[in-house]
Amino acid sequence: MEWIELISTLLMLVALEAVLGIDNLLYIAIESGRVEVSERQRVQQFGIIGAVVMRLVLLLVLVQLIALFQSSIFSIQWEPVISGEFNGHSLIAMLGGAFIVYTAIKEVWHMLAGDLNHASKEGKRKNARSAILAIVLMNVVFSFDSVLTAIALTDSMLVMITSIVISGVVMLALANRVAAFLQKNRAYEVLGLFILLLVGVMLLSEGGHLAHLTLFGGEVHALNKTTFYFSVTVLILVDLVQSRYQRRLAQKP
Repeated sequence: MEWIELISTLLMLVALEAVLGIDNLLYIAIESGRVEVSERQRVQQFGIIGAVVMRLVLLLVLVQLIALFQSSIFSIQWEPVISGEFNGHSLIAMLGGAFIVYTAIKEVWHMLAGDLNHASKEGKRKNARSAILAIVLMNVVFSFDSVLTAIALTDSMLVMITSIVISGVVMLALANRVAAFLQKNRAYEVLGLFILLLVGVMLLSEGGHLAHLTLFGGEVHALNKTTFYFSVTVLILVDLVQSRYQRRLAQKP
C-alpha cells in the first residue's frame, strides 16, 4: 500500500513538473537562440543538466533550511505608498520575475524597432557559458515552487529526486525541438515572448503576495495558476486563428 502511495505521488510530481516546465522550455529556447548555431545543442544540454543538478541542490537545501526561506529578512513600511515583509522565497520570485519581464520587453522592443537581425547579432556576441549560466539560474527560479510543493506532498527523498531527474530527461528531449520550431517559425517567437512576459508577471505577483506587499493601499495578490493557463491558451488560440485567417486572405485573388 505504501508503494502505491509513493508511485501515485511520483506521477503527480512528474505531471506537475511537466506543466511547470512549459515556461522553462520557452526560456531555454530563447536563450539558446542567442548563441552560435553550432553551440545551441551544447548550451541546451549543459544548461538543462546543470539546472537539474542545481534543482537537486535546491531540494537538499530547502529540506534542511526551509524555515530560513520562510522567515522574514527585512520589511518596508512606507505608508501609504508601499509596505511589505520580505523573505527568501518572495525575493527569489520577485527578482526572477523582474528579470524575465525585462528580457521579454527588451526582445519585443527590438522587434518593434525593426531590428530583425537582433537575435542573430546578439547570438554572436552571447557567450555560451553565460547562456548556460542564465538557463541554470532561471531554472532555479522556475522550479522553486515545484520543489516546495514536492516537499509538502511527500517525505520521500527518493520520490522527489526521481521526479526532478525525469523532468530533466523530458526537457532534454524537447528543448532542441522547441528551439528549432521557434527558429523556423519566427512569428511564433512573439507569442513565446508574451507568454514569457506573463510568466514574469505571475512570478512578480506571487513574490508580492508572499511578502504581503501593498502598493498605494492596495494589496498585491498572486496571479492564479488557472487564470495564467487560461490566458496562455487564449493567446495561442488567437495566434493560430489569426495565422490561418491571414493565409486564407493571401490565397484570395
